[in-house]
Amino acid sequence: MSKEETLDKLIQTIINGDEAEAKKITEDALAAGMDPLDMVKQGAVKAMNIIGEKWRRFEMFLSHVMLAADAMKSVMAVLLPKITAEQKSKFSLGRVVLGTVSGDIHDIGKNLVGTLLSVAGFEVHDIGVDIQSKDFIQKAKELNADIIAMSCLLSTSMYFQKDIIQYLKDAGLRKQYYVIVGGGPVTADWTTEIGADGWGKYADDAATVCKKLVTGGVRPPLPKPILIGE
Repeated sequence: MSKEETLDKLIQTIINGDEAEAKKITEDALAAGMDPLDMVKQGAVKAMNIIGEKWRRFEMFLSHVMLAADAMKSVMAVLLPKITAEQKSKFSLGRVVLGTVSGDIHDIGKNLVGTLLSVAGFEVHDIGVDIQSKDFIQKAKELNADIIAMSCLLSTSMYFQKDIIQYLKDAGLRKQYYVIVGGGPVTADWTTEIGADGWGKYADDAATVCKKLVTGGVRPPLPKPILIGE
């Protein structure tokens, strides 16, 4: 099988959401001497772009998107250890720490946002639910993250979003991370009030917000947040 045929097969297998087969193709290609960076750029990234387009055109259901994202993650888990840090930076849009704030154990919306961010080309580190403020920041420091993304569904927990931003300010770290917020009770007005950098009304708005943040040329905190779906 030629390189082009292998890449085409890998792309289609990721789109089909066949996690086991995508991993096998990747391992076999590496064993045959294929360049892991080529497999990322010409295989996995192309597949993610196609998935994103199909999602935006309503040609792919959410369940299918999530299966495709799992297949893509299985491929990247094999490829990333073979790629240098400098090479990784060339195809990743940025590193995101994602979690649900303290006092809230809801994760459906968070999981969806994580999937769509991954499909969009971000390196997502989901740290779970009911996460303490200091743990968000510790993980962001540990990973040298670009974005901290905070979710909540309970109005009683949304104040922890404000707490995390204040924690960053008090620690002199606010300029190091973009901060986005989301969840049922979270509004554009709340985003502006607490000094976050971005908010989207729907889960798939998160990828658009994050892309605008990392390509906008303005370092955090933004003088005015990016708000989608007001």
